[in-house]
Amino acid sequence: MAGRAETARSGTPPAEEDGKPIGYAWRVVSVVGLASVLTALGGSALNVALPEITRQTGASAAAASWILLSFQLTTTVLMVAFGRLADTYGRRTMYLTGLATYTLASLAAGFSPDPWVIVGLRVLQAVGTAMLLTNSAALITDAFPRARLGEGMGVYTASFSIAQLVGPTMGGFLADGLGWRWVFWYNVPLGVIGLIWGAIVLRKGRPASRERGLDLPGNLLVLICLGSLLLALSEVSRRGWGDPLILAGLAGFAITLPLFVLQELRHRRPVVDLRMFRDPAFGLGTLTSLLNSASRVGVVFLLALFFQAVNGDDPVTAGVKILPMAIAAMIFSATSGFLQRLIPAHTLAVLGTAMKTCGLGLLLVTISPAVPYPVVATALVIIGIGSGMFLPSNTTVILDGMPSDRVGIANAMRLMLQNTGMVVGTALALSIITLPLPPALHDLVFAGTLSEVSATATGQLVTGYQWALACMMSVSVLAVIAGLGRRRATGRS
Repeated sequence: MAGRAETARSGTPPAEEDGKPIGYAWRVVSVVGLASVLTALGGSALNVALPEITRQTGASAAAASWILLSFQLTTTVLMVAFGRLADTYGRRTMYLTGLATYTLASLAAGFSPDPWVIVGLRVLQAVGTAMLLTNSAALITDAFPRARLGEGMGVYTASFSIAQLVGPTMGGFLADGLGWRWVFWYNVPLGVIGLIWGAIVLRKGRPASRERGLDLPGNLLVLICLGSLLLALSEVSRRGWGDPLILAGLAGFAITLPLFVLQELRHRRPVVDLRMFRDPAFGLGTLTSLLNSASRVGVVFLLALFFQAVNGDDPVTAGVKILPMAIAAMIFSATSGFLQRLIPAHTLAVLGTAMKTCGLGLLLVTISPAVPYPVVATALVIIGIGSGMFLPSNTTVILDGMPSDRVGIANAMRLMLQNTGMVVGTALALSIITLPLPPALHDLVFAGTLSEVSATATGQLVTGYQWALACMMSVSVLAVIAGLGRRRATGRS
């Protein structure tokens, strides 16, 4: 005790807290951070490079949309299944398998001869990503002492911001300079390095849970439920609400959602353990995460597409223009753990969501072909600050205090709902921005060449952007309300 007190007085952190070595904890952060940068780079680079991929492969608007949506849908569906398997069979094995899967799928995607083959390989990338993401925060939670979990989670979350910082510019450079195939191939050397480093650092641990078995009917119902909704949302702007395909998608969602709830209530090891939502920190925290991601996910993609389709910018220029959001998010993610020593994590999460809402509002009232770039950059910085404050703080509130045998499944459920918000938010944004346009012009939007058609078409697209931003801002307001409810409930408990 005297040695520990003396160490604390000297300002040097002890080598071990709560029986957990600090040095090993930070090495775990380096492992999961590298893999997080890798997978997040893939998404942010692809957001900017998608118009070039669309032009070079001759992809339709539907194929271009599903290059994004297939990844998000697959990741969402598999999150909880892999979280439960990791709790049962070990997180190290699941993590390394996921990294290998993602790397091999990236290699194959670069050789793809057809946009729909890219969609299939994006599904395989998503399988690997689900294995990685569902284990990353759980590995950090296991490695860090509770008193310093916020620091580790903040640095881990900042790794996503680093990817958002580098990804757009890199995606534009690769697509414009080396060709779209390198948007996938650059993953391979990074994946190999991460695999070697992870195999060296991560310790072989005992499974946290002895429970066996998966809720296969529940997983299938999740796939049908979300897949049906996404199909309807992604095609409604081209086909109309009365089209049989749209009606079938909505009907599939409406039918399978209550079936899924009934299945989860009676299964011993459900995909989504509804009993966990009785805890207000978890229930309202995951709801806030879902609403926050639904209102945030489309910003980078929509603005990268705006700069190309409306302003006629090349991919590199568009990537550079959205950097302020990533820089702000990176700084505030990395420092949020230290801010949590001064301000409670649930308070930081609410403040972050409120700031993001203000940034979306600024974009909504100013978006136009003539909007000065400094105004857009200011809105991006505000959104970045809010996102950087929210993500690590909200994750800390949800996972802190969870028993070891529930951390994996709790994190997987958090990520599943967060990704559900991303999937629905992306599908809505992609559909809404093209609603004012004739269906014949939709392909030109995703190819980034709409500005070459007419000023009228550009104005119609801007109207679609205003509708999408209004929807995103409304959802963000709901996230603030949910966050305030969680803060009050957590304060009482």
